[in-house]
Amino acid sequence: MYEYRKLTPEEKAQLVKQRLSRGYPPHSPPHTVRDRPFYLLTAACYEHKCHLNSESRRQLLLDMLFEKFIANDVEILAWVILPNHYHLLVHIVNFDVLGNLFRSIHGVTSRQWNLEENLRQRKVWYRYSDRAIRSQTHYYNSLNYIHYNCVKHGWVQSPYDWVHSSVHWYFQEYGRQWLRDCWVQYSVQDYGNGWDEYE
Repeated sequence: MYEYRKLTPEEKAQLVKQRLSRGYPPHSPPHTVRDRPFYLLTAACYEHKCHLNSESRRQLLLDMLFEKFIANDVEILAWVILPNHYHLLVHIVNFDVLGNLFRSIHGVTSRQWNLEENLRQRKVWYRYSDRAIRSQTHYYNSLNYIHYNCVKHGWVQSPYDWVHSSVHWYFQEYGRQWLRDCWVQYSVQDYGNGWDEYE
């Protein structure tokens, strides 16, 4: 979204034409892979503003995500909720439920937060994106990426210092050594580069 704004009108037209020729929507993130069991899902606040600026808002969002996703047979396997975006690692049976789930959750939270701040029709959320998990390596790289995201963005010095993260659940279930071994074996260095090499 932010790179698009920097383009000239000619560059924007060319980019939209290219996207349409590949069967993608003109501006939305394409959801091209819809038949995998595991996905990394990301949703961000519009223009990355920190609307999730309190622990209570982050907890409300997390509670809603679990409630709505479980009710639609989507299992959340890892998560991190930050002040301006969040990541989920999920197991899903029917990919097609995601759009409605995000619209429902983001609609309710937008309305509530705008009422709290006495604002009308402020855009709170941007579209969600998904990345199909392609292998075991990709799965555990994504898990580590989620747990390290709060450090990457400078909110804390250690993943263990961020409350709204599944790192605490993994610590309780598997222990610190398991998390360390996972971190060493599945590095997040240059995470995102060479996505298609994870097959």
